Amino acid sequence: MTHDPRRAAAGQEAGHRRPTAPDKQRALNVVVRSHALAPVDRLSLDAVARRSGLHPDLVRRFVTLGLVDATRDHSGRLWFGPGTPATLARIQRLRAGLPLNYASLGLVLDLLDRISELEAALRRSNAGSRSDESWI
Repeated sequence: MTHDPRRAAAGQEAGHRRPTAPDKQRALNVVVRSHALAPVDRLSLDAVARRSGLHPDLVRRFVTLGLVDATRDHSGRLWFGPGTPATLARIQRLRAGLPLNYASLGLVLDLLDRISELEAALRRSNAGSRSDESWI
């Protein structure tokens, strides 16, 4: 009979089997949070900065300049709407495409929003009066 060191270490040589305990289920670590979670309709400063890829200080600057809307809670933290990361991406695209500073981009954003509103109103007013001869 040959000696197997692996079996000997496990106590299984020559029929000496160690009784094995049934597989125990691993205990789950459960964390119960005592504070209320933020509503889904708003994002924290860190979440907005992370989603937009910007530094939180730059996001704060945009709030100060009026480029992005935010509200403050009772402790002074900034909270943003769910569309804020898209607005920040729009600001960054405009900044890259136009030789303007951030303060001037506020005017550009206001004008673009106004144009969108006017186009939507025009589409609504023309929706019921479409005819084949409107441009003849």
